[in-house]
Amino acid sequence: MTAPELPPPRSSLPEAASRFGAHLLASAAAHALDVEGVTGGPPGTPSLPAPPVTSASVLAARPLPAAPAAGAPAPSAGLERILRGPSGLGTAGLHLFPRDEPQAPPSPPAAAAEGRPVPGLYHHTVPEPDPGLVEEVSRRIKAWALDEVSLYPEDWEEQFDGFSVGRYMVGCHPDAPTVDHLMLATRLMVAENAVDDCYCEDHGGSPVGLGERLLLAHTALDPLYTTEEYRPQWAESLHADAPRRAYRSAMEYFVRAASASQADRFRHDMARLHMGYLAEAAWAQLDHVPEVWEYLAMRQFNNFRPCPTITDTVGGYELPADLHAQAGMQKVIALAGNATTIVNDLYSYTKELDAPGHHLNLPVVIAEREGLSERDAYLKSIEVHNDLMHDFEREAAALAEACPAPGVHRFLRGVAAWVDGNHHWHQSNTYRYTLPDFW
Repeated sequence: MTAPELPPPRSSLPEAASRFGAHLLASAAAHALDVEGVTGGPPGTPSLPAPPVTSASVLAARPLPAAPAAGAPAPSAGLERILRGPSGLGTAGLHLFPRDEPQAPPSPPAAAAEGRPVPGLYHHTVPEPDPGLVEEVSRRIKAWALDEVSLYPEDWEEQFDGFSVGRYMVGCHPDAPTVDHLMLATRLMVAENAVDDCYCEDHGGSPVGLGERLLLAHTALDPLYTTEEYRPQWAESLHADAPRRAYRSAMEYFVRAASASQADRFRHDMARLHMGYLAEAAWAQLDHVPEVWEYLAMRQFNNFRPCPTITDTVGGYELPADLHAQAGMQKVIALAGNATTIVNDLYSYTKELDAPGHHLNLPVVIAEREGLSERDAYLKSIEVHNDLMHDFEREAAALAEACPAPGVHRFLRGVAAWVDGNHHWHQSNTYRYTLPDFW
């Protein structure tokens, strides 16, 4: 009997581009891809000030990152084009330097980055975020947390300050045109962290009943459409606890600045995040350590993905929905989320070991499932991260070559900047993180 003929392999990204290229470029033109201002929300809603970004400034070049670690794949021409950013209004005011140029001496000296990077971790060095912007975002986010959503009691203030969320978001979004744009990301980050802490982890979180809590909180992002009889009860529930108050308020700000498609894509990625929370909670209830591949699958959902996916909203422009949704772009965003989340596993390793309970992270799972020592499991986790980073950069370069629309390049640069800023914050946040003594 003749074996059935296998279907041809799926086309590579450049081959797919030859089929889709004309469509994608036409789509970008049809959407009048707005790299010169903010795409507003629904008719009648206020929008943020439109920054005068020009196509020339969007494509302004800067040198490549520093040479990759030994053994890393060489960057392609496509990668050179996309990792030059950030650019546009706001970048001059942020005092950005090329990633491979030495930074100017910090002033005052205390502004220099603290901490040290994980040895052997593939990353790109970035400048310290502008202290003036950090101070303003930090002031505004604390006022929002205390005055608008009553996010935390007085005895949590030190932890809130130690999180340094203003510094985090300024570093991750260097092309944000205004402080108002930065605040969109900052509120959402704080709200997501509140859900994680209060529902899942440090501050009263538990895997028991997590599904119900997450579902009800998700309705603050994705509104419930119910009967008039029951709608008031739902609306009242959005103020029932700090995570729901934070979600509701942060999302209200976001939808006023975002387009309908940008808001919907964010809701989708938050549903992914909540599904990842539930998988980890199920393992905790069963006292089960997953296989390494299972853990990495969970981490593709329970990760930072909602943050870089809004990089265009925070940057004051919109990548059209069909460009954002194409498989190549989704792969790039997923790899960025995967790599940055392993960064969190590595920097928070000792913090989680010192915390009560059994915390799963990649080194812990590798050690248990593959019979390695704590040190060897940690070092292997670094290799996993580096592989993900190289895959991210390779796929981003291929996509940049496949779809040479300026908005696509700008979005890819924004995601790359988020990846770099996320590492910088983890490395330098010595209030939260210390490295294990493995070297």
